Amino acid sequence: MIKLLAKIFIKDSEDASSERVRRTYGVLCGAAGIFFNILLFAGKFIAGTMSGSIAITSDAFNNLSDAGSSGVTLLGFRLAGQKPDLQHPFGHGRFEYISGLIVSMVIVVMGFELLVSSVKKLITPETPEFSLLAIGILAASILIKLYMAFYNRRYSKMIHSPALFAAMIDSLSDCVATAVVLIATLITKFAGVNLDAIGGLLVSGFILYSGVRAGKETISPLLGEPPTRELVKHIIDLVLSHEQVTGVHDLIVHDYGPGRCMVSLHAEVPENGDMVTLHDVVDNIEHDLRNELGCLAVIHMDPISCDNENVNRLKEQIEEKLKTLGDGITTHDFRIVRGPTHTNVIFDAVIPFELNISMKEAREKITALVKSVDQNLNAVVDIDRPYAYEDEADKK
Repeated sequence: MIKLLAKIFIKDSEDASSERVRRTYGVLCGAAGIFFNILLFAGKFIAGTMSGSIAITSDAFNNLSDAGSSGVTLLGFRLAGQKPDLQHPFGHGRFEYISGLIVSMVIVVMGFELLVSSVKKLITPETPEFSLLAIGILAASILIKLYMAFYNRRYSKMIHSPALFAAMIDSLSDCVATAVVLIATLITKFAGVNLDAIGGLLVSGFILYSGVRAGKETISPLLGEPPTRELVKHIIDLVLSHEQVTGVHDLIVHDYGPGRCMVSLHAEVPENGDMVTLHDVVDNIEHDLRNELGCLAVIHMDPISCDNENVNRLKEQIEEKLKTLGDGITTHDFRIVRGPTHTNVIFDAVIPFELNISMKEAREKITALVKSVDQNLNAVVDIDRPYAYEDEADKK
């Protein structure tokens, strides 16, 4: 269905990198979600009213909340597509994250309300009437929700959308919840054990779980999460494809919504290189990042000594010492300044968040380690934290 609508309404529908194409896919998925969920609500509400089942009625209102959630998702994509303006120079892309957060809050509130209703039904139970219509509606609901999960998953991957990913999680949770209601209804009929209230409790539990999980998926990018390994690798490979650049560090990616990011990084260049030539290289890299990845880029040049054997040997010795503090520590901007009584060793050390060590303690220990190499060495060290991980293993 979505594929057919995409062919009708979206020109160049396979170009998921286009903001217009991406926004239209989000709107189509949101509109389809509203249609299917209202249809399911109507069917389940009728079935629940006819049978007197709190579990089926709870599941019906869950679909009603899903319809509202799809509406919020649709609105979020529309608002996110607004052009940058004076008040929001980086655009409105984070509206998509905000819409996902609102969806998760609606789901949690609905789950809590249904939990209260199920507890009341558990205290004063009523045996629901068996209805073949209700069984058919529940079975059809499972199939429809599976289809919704399928297309939300497909297009969330295609356009890299956390909002559609949250919709996919919600649809899968609904499949499980409706299956629980169906099983409880059949057991109540054929085994004579009234599981209606228990089914309602389980449904509300699934709703609460899906709401919390969807909330985590949207809160994380709003708070600021590290970029994906693939994006980091792509950026670093692109920068290092220019032979004048010997290394990259202090990479930071600012996320202003899917497909909207700003990149800042330090590019290491030979200290004896021609400044005008190197500046031209950096300009070209910034243009490449914008054209290939859609990233606004700010690059700082760090001149380093590439051919000084003494500096390189000392750097290797100190880095070997740093391994005793823990895995994953890296250094950059390494240089030395010799004086009449001592030599300053100046560098930045990047300490992973996973190491249980404060920045003050890290600086003290690194200073001592540098002294252990040579008592005449004086460490002038800045402690950094990694804002991006080049390898997924670094995050474990």
